[in-house]
Amino acid sequence: MINRGIIRNKVVQLTYAYYLNGNNNIESAEKELFFSLSKAYDLYNYLLALIPAITQEARKHYEVAEAKAIREGGDKPSQRFILNRLALQREENVMLTDFITHQTNIWKEEADFIYKLFLQIQDSSIYKEYLTSDDDNYDADREVWRKIYRTLIQDNEKLDHILEERSLYWNDDKSVVDTFVIKTIKKFDQKMGANQPLLEEYSSDDDRDFARRLYRATIINGTEYQRYMSEMSQNWNFNRLAYMDIVIMQIAIAELLTFPNIPISVTINEYVEIAKHYSTPRSGSYINGMLDNIARKLTDTGKILKPYK
Repeated sequence: MINRGIIRNKVVQLTYAYYLNGNNNIESAEKELFFSLSKAYDLYNYLLALIPAITQEARKHYEVAEAKAIREGGDKPSQRFILNRLALQREENVMLTDFITHQTNIWKEEADFIYKLFLQIQDSSIYKEYLTSDDDNYDADREVWRKIYRTLIQDNEKLDHILEERSLYWNDDKSVVDTFVIKTIKKFDQKMGANQPLLEEYSSDDDRDFARRLYRATIINGTEYQRYMSEMSQNWNFNRLAYMDIVIMQIAIAELLTFPNIPISVTINEYVEIAKHYSTPRSGSYINGMLDNIARKLTDTGKILKPYK
């Protein structure tokens, strides 16, 4: 799950903090980086666990509605939502159950939020159409949860506030992790039962290695990389640059020089996008021009041993 996009963002955050806090211990800084990355994976599991939590809340509402129907002689409520095949499969999932077992009161402390979120779901057209649809199969069960997540969970300010209180590491993670949660919902297969695999923390050891090497190169060679920036700043006073811009370019240069298999254009584009999010409105275009000039010079001088494209 933790891909290079997440890693680049975390390296930007942690490098900025490294200099801001005056940290000079690369070992402890590296541990902080990997702890921060592990928290992103925790968030992925935490959000997946919302589905069982909401389903349990739905059962409580069903029991109350059923008792009322029996007492008053009315029609019993539909069980379709509480018997949703994907939700039941998610409750039994071996990997998610293992995660929940090792957490403290996951979602139990947010009973009021879960209660109100279920009421929102119950009042939505998605829920109502699902209960009355003739498509009573696993695909329909999976699709309703995909729609619920995208419509009522993905952009939920109350949820964002809860997550921010739970962990400062999650401030910038949720929008990316949301895409992996939705991807996981779409990948669930009824035939896999409780053994449906979730996304692994790292898709390969290469990604862990990428994080370690990128962060170390950024810190250890920082003075050299900043000299490249100063030399190429031309008519701009290097000392007047936003400090976040300097950090982003320093990391980009580390990637250009350390990873021969990553195309130059890919690296530049990735850090231009990061600059648009973390720095000033003008930073993206300025960093694009600076990195382009630096990459050309380092290629011409043989420091970068890959073609400029």
